[in-house]
Amino acid sequence: MAVALDRQELVALIADVLDLNPDVITDDAHFITDLGVDSLLALELAVALERRYQIKIESTEIVDVESLRDVIALLEQKLTIAV
Repeated sequence: MAVALDRQELVALIADVLDLNPDVITDDAHFITDLGVDSLLALELAVALERRYQIKIESTEIVDVESLRDVIALLEQKLTIAV
C-alpha cells in the first residue's frame, strides 16, 4: 500500500532545511549544482526527512538523491515498505 506524499509540504521542508525559496525546488533542480547542497546539508535533509516521515535513510541512499524527483522516489519506496 503506497502512502500519498504532500508535494507542497515536502518542498517546504526541503526549502527550510536548505534555507532556500521553495520556488527553486523543482523536480529537476540538481541539489549539488543548482541548489548548492553539500554533504552536511544532505545529511541535515536526510535527518529532517527521517523525522517527518518516521523512516530510516541510509547514508548510501542519500548519496543517490540528486533532485526533488529522487527524494519523492526514495520516500515512496520507504513509505511503501513501512506500511
